[in-house]
Amino acid sequence: MHKTSGFIAELRRNKMLFLMLTPAVVYFIIFHYVPMGGVIVAFKYFEFDKGILHSPWVGFKNFSFFFESGQAWLLTKNTILYNLAFILVGMVFQVGVAILFSELGGKRIKKFLQSTMLLPYFISWVVVGSFVYGIFNYEFGSLNTLLRTLGMDPVDIYGNPSVWFFIIVGFYLWKLIGYGSIVYLAAIMGINPELYESAELDGANIFQRIRYITLPLLKVTIVIMILLQVGGILRGNLDMFYQLVGNNGLLFNTTDVIDTFVFRALYQQGLDLGMPAAAGLYQSAVGFVIIISLNYIIKKVNPDYALF
Repeated sequence: MHKTSGFIAELRRNKMLFLMLTPAVVYFIIFHYVPMGGVIVAFKYFEFDKGILHSPWVGFKNFSFFFESGQAWLLTKNTILYNLAFILVGMVFQVGVAILFSELGGKRIKKFLQSTMLLPYFISWVVVGSFVYGIFNYEFGSLNTLLRTLGMDPVDIYGNPSVWFFIIVGFYLWKLIGYGSIVYLAAIMGINPELYESAELDGANIFQRIRYITLPLLKVTIVIMILLQVGGILRGNLDMFYQLVGNNGLLFNTTDVIDTFVFRALYQQGLDLGMPAAAGLYQSAVGFVIIISLNYIIKKVNPDYALF
């Protein structure tokens, strides 16, 4: 009897697993792959009465607005630098928090700290923006109120662009560090506890166990998480940047990213939908090239760490 091979055989062997996977596949097809046909808007002057297919073609005119604005390099640089900080600094703190949670002994303390760290993730950036304004406002912010109480001069944070890189990265970490540490904590929980028991019997202290067992076994997870985030390295978090900075022109050179520039251009100048579509296509295309290149390099160095 001829043995069925290939995908059909795999489907028959694991039909329940494929059935469980179906909702996720359908979701990605409907909400991620089907809308990709809309990228043609980036090459058209979109008119609502004509729709996507019948709107006139303008070629690369929508791209020219972004590159001829004189801000393309600054915006691209800011977007990449912020995302690199989010990825690298975030990874260090998330791994550190995950290791801390894994080493804590008391269940009640561990649950309390985990809930405390995870809580900021559920706070919207609108509320966080209000917190930031309440802290750094020159007239009645809590920081300057404290400085005046101590007899010191107030600080104009909203007029000092150089500090906002650290403010934005700091609040990003505060909000997302608890959520981001969940993946690393799950990976640590999957490490064979016998390794730690053997190391402890050999006299290894807690720092040696972390250095020689936990961190080496987390390498694959860390590399995969970095690769997944690198794909969006040209995408700024519009909610975060806009709610923290607003329309303060004094801070644009330091805090403006591609997403905030496109959003501001849309409502200030009334541009058609082709321009944000062009910016989105530019971000996706460059991000795709970056992640493919980085994955290729990692695959050459160590195939086990590659994403695909």
